[in-house]
Amino acid sequence: MKAFFKRLRLCIGALVGSALLAATPSHAQGLIRDAEIEAILREYSDPLFEAAGLQPSDVDIYIINDPSLNAFVANGQRVHLHTGLLMEAENPEELKGVIAHETGHISGGHNITRRQAMSSAMGPAWITIGLGVIAIAAGAPDAGAALLGSSQQFAALSFFKYTRIEESSADQAGLNFLEATGQSGAGLISFMEKLRYQEVLSAQRQDPYYRTHPVTSDRIGAMRKRVEEIEVSAKPQSERTLTQMAMMQAKLVGFLEPPTRVFAKYPPTDESMPARYARAIAAYRAVDIGAANREIDELIALEPDNPYFHELKGQILFENGRAEDSIAPHRRSVELSPRASLLHVNLARSLLAVGGEANVAEAEELLNRAIAFEPQNAFAWGQLARAYGALGREGEAQLATAEQAYVVGDYQRAYIFSRRAQNNLSPNTPQGRRANDISAITDPRNANGRGAARRGFAPSLSITAH
Repeated sequence: MKAFFKRLRLCIGALVGSALLAATPSHAQGLIRDAEIEAILREYSDPLFEAAGLQPSDVDIYIINDPSLNAFVANGQRVHLHTGLLMEAENPEELKGVIAHETGHISGGHNITRRQAMSSAMGPAWITIGLGVIAIAAGAPDAGAALLGSSQQFAALSFFKYTRIEESSADQAGLNFLEATGQSGAGLISFMEKLRYQEVLSAQRQDPYYRTHPVTSDRIGAMRKRVEEIEVSAKPQSERTLTQMAMMQAKLVGFLEPPTRVFAKYPPTDESMPARYARAIAAYRAVDIGAANREIDELIALEPDNPYFHELKGQILFENGRAEDSIAPHRRSVELSPRASLLHVNLARSLLAVGGEANVAEAEELLNRAIAFEPQNAFAWGQLARAYGALGREGEAQLATAEQAYVVGDYQRAYIFSRRAQNNLSPNTPQGRRANDISAITDPRNANGRGAARRGFAPSLSITAH
């Protein structure tokens, strides 16, 4: 009987959890990092975060390589945007409307209330299960089986009652944030209108955003009335914002779509900057390096102070075996955008590939600066470990490896390398204390420490730049 109830709990848990299936990172195709796109999204999002009373630096934005029109908030103040949404949004208003809606979920604390709703949803399910068991015991197996089967439906209906309330609340909060920043709310409505037809599709064909953000006529009607009020003071999107959107979409298409589709969407007759950008990327991916270099050189001539054109030039050269030639464009990108951690890492990687004491020393400085901007950059920690190793600083290399493992949640590896670092670092230095902290937190014998690591606790000390 105990095993029977365990199976029932798993079954109902799977049903209720399925409502959030599309909102879990584990089902995505992977995260994308890009300095330019992240900068654009920050420029779009930070004013909305501030309008919501949030500290923008406390809100993380993740780009997920997935073609569906989806966005969600998970694990606290973390906004996840699918590439499908970024590429298919028809204008900045639609994208900003979705971001404003997701910001409404954060400001409303819906991550917490949704967990509570899932727990509450189990109440009707357990009652129905109990009645079903009683019916079976009383000699009515058919009635009991029907009750047990309907228990999942009761749980889902109870849970969706909460989600409908939350979605409407996030709609109105998002519109308030758009109004506070002087922007139109029409984009949120036009995006929701696109999803209306999803109501007639089967669950298999529905877009995940619809399943996690059910659209109703009442919701759209309530938003439309509020948008009419907002439009009185809303300002049109700036030319800069429109250009950013076009460049971001061209870049995503260039990197994510097959080259044939890129050239169909951006034919050679299209001489706009986004079209040239997409074609340069597509040529690079097709290993047509001559065409890629011609396109990017023309873009640099048009906008010599665009750091991301220089970044792409460096990437093209580096990934085609010309690490030394890639240093100059990567260096220029850092000069033009001195606070972009990813650009620092790109230059450092080129310097490490070329080698030599001066290059490695510069790479070390760049990587420490990148980590100061972005302490959770695991790749930067790995490159820093490589730099320390090349400079013969074994203890610091081991500590950087421990940091990298800690960031990605590999606590066993973090513990091993922090212990090795302790043997090679003075315990009275910041580095030595940091190694001790990581070792204590990730020690498999320390249950409290492992619990703290899983909860995301981070030691207070950090490696200082040399």
